[in-house]
Amino acid sequence: MVTEDRMKSYRVPDRTGRLPELDLVRKRPRVYLEWKNLRLWERLPTSERDIPGYLLRMAREEAGLTQQQLAVELETTQQAVAQAERWTSNPSIYFMKRWASACGMGIRVEMVQVGV
Repeated sequence: MVTEDRMKSYRVPDRTGRLPELDLVRKRPRVYLEWKNLRLWERLPTSERDIPGYLLRMAREEAGLTQQQLAVELETTQQAVAQAERWTSNPSIYFMKRWASACGMGIRVEMVQVGV
């Protein structure tokens, strides 16, 4: 016997035949190229729009820098740059500002009140 809380629930398509967008949290990270394209097409779920490591990689690529070139600019190693560009990285704001500056960009961090 399956209890109600363990049953799967499904959403009914709207009149256009499309299912409403589900905001599910992935258990496995997306590959960078998939993430980049979904972001370009504005098809990423809310929870995946601002992955710090992938944003850093995108900035580096747009600046036309290799990991080694950026490492020299940041006075670190290529391996540290590669690690910072991962889905699971958790860089500090200070590090992200230095990275953006090395890529010829700026960074803006906002805190806004939700629901007002």
